[in-house]
Amino acid sequence: MKRTALVTGAAHGLGAMAARRLAAAAWDVVAVDVDELGLAKTAQRSPNTHTRVCDVTDPDAVAQVLAMVGPVHRVVHTASAAPTGPVLAQPLGEVEDALRTNVLGTVNVVRATLPGMLERRAGELFLCPDASGPPQSPSAAAVAAYTDALWAEHGGRGVKLRCVHPQAGTPHGLVLDAMDRSLARPAPDLHVRVRPARRPLLAALARR
Repeated sequence: MKRTALVTGAAHGLGAMAARRLAAAAWDVVAVDVDELGLAKTAQRSPNTHTRVCDVTDPDAVAQVLAMVGPVHRVVHTASAAPTGPVLAQPLGEVEDALRTNVLGTVNVVRATLPGMLERRAGELFLCPDASGPPQSPSAAAVAAYTDALWAEHGGRGVKLRCVHPQAGTPHGLVLDAMDRSLARPAPDLHVRVRPARRPLLAALARR
């Protein structure tokens, strides 16, 4: 059976690694980002990775990608942005861009993919609002609350919904491992919090 995954923010970082890992596991991967060159690097030597330049803040662009792709079985939404500097000093334009990308972009991706999953009563939807910024950012908190609202309305209908919160400095591989493991948890356990692995010596001391 063909399994299709949509990965946003796939040109760099967590999204790029997610796309490569899924492709290596024989998923048919649709990798989207605004960075065409970065997408090409992600898809190198991967014939089952298909790239689409798409700005997730544009609902029509997201809908067009989904119309070409067809049914999606897993979404890994990592497209995000982060304003620079302390909260009170962040330029207003950067704050607006972050909210538009992180919150409205998430809404656009969910609206384009979740209804089909609900209709099929199957699917996996990972929202990663912290991919480009600290977990305590306002936009990350908004996406976490949005995840809770989605579950309150649509929980129990066959779709695995997860909101991923890696601690700063956590390697992308560990985040992806935690995401995979989270699928075995009870469906209402929505939030995946990931910490960097302890160094072997520190772990040994902690067990004493």
